[in-house]
Amino acid sequence: MLKGVIFDIDGTLVDSNDAHANSWVETFAEAGYEVPFDVVRPLIGMGGDKLLPQTIRVSQDSAEGKKLTARRSEIFRERYLPRLEPLNGARDLVLRVRSDDLKAIIATSAKDKELNGLLEAANVADLMEERATASDAKRSKPDPDIVHAAVEESEIPANQLVMIGDTPYDVEASTKAGVRIIAFRSGGWKDVDLKGAAEIYDGPADLLRHYDSSLIGRERKKS
Repeated sequence: MLKGVIFDIDGTLVDSNDAHANSWVETFAEAGYEVPFDVVRPLIGMGGDKLLPQTIRVSQDSAEGKKLTARRSEIFRERYLPRLEPLNGARDLVLRVRSDDLKAIIATSAKDKELNGLLEAANVADLMEERATASDAKRSKPDPDIVHAAVEESEIPANQLVMIGDTPYDVEASTKAGVRIIAFRSGGWKDVDLKGAAEIYDGPADLLRHYDSSLIGRERKKS
């Protein structure tokens, strides 16, 4: 029996993936690193613990890594967060999930300082019952730590949850955690990149249009 839905937020409920990439590019540029947008953008969905070593070979736990991570967050919150918009259908989808008596849980690589702003930008801040962030996990996606934290926070068995995300890292993390996943194309990935997802939709509005026949809808009918 399905009892809850775990939502990623960036690229899933709010159109923010490009903004995250740009904030990293600007952070690197300030520090004297030339890392193109096209290099950073495919890594969005991972946390800094993965992105920093892959781009400039710096550990997030190092003094430089901590400084860059803090500066990136500052740039994102000041220059990009105020301009973000929810993806079409984001609030209505979460409302539909809750109307089915399902818990709505957030699992994101975002830091706590950013999360409230992202939830406000997605217009769902008042709808999320539990939240698991980068602060609750040692390793970011595609490691399953954040999904494990969301499962624990929800107090629902993994096989009674479905996750919704938009990157291959979401798919891999949820699969490793034993949680089925629905993927969205709204994060900029192609279907082949989202292989392993139970279903793929364009975004929140598309899932809403097919809600009754979706994995969530079918599971609700069983109960």
